Amino acid sequence: MAAQVFTTQNFDTEVLGSDKPVLVDFWATWCGPCQKQGPIIEALADEISDVKIGKLDVDAEQDIAARYNIMSIPTVILFDKGEVAAKTVGLSNRESLMQMMGK
Repeated sequence: MAAQVFTTQNFDTEVLGSDKPVLVDFWATWCGPCQKQGPIIEALADEISDVKIGKLDVDAEQDIAARYNIMSIPTVILFDKGEVAAKTVGLSNRESLMQMMGK
């Protein structure tokens, strides 16, 4: 399944209200490292079914980025039961993201 797109309209339901862990990639179109991380996120979304995986554009969704104090991108946050379970800032490789999800 392709990575989901999280927005202000669906964030509370799809991320905070999810019954399974959610990995959110906070990114922007102009961010070079984000462009490198994008295919990794997409591949993980295709491979993993027990964790919801998606992306949130910090330029389009500034209120959510501010809520989680996103100061640098890419930032990846793993939410579990609506709470921040893990967070990494900067370009992450596949292995570190898998480890973050307990895989």
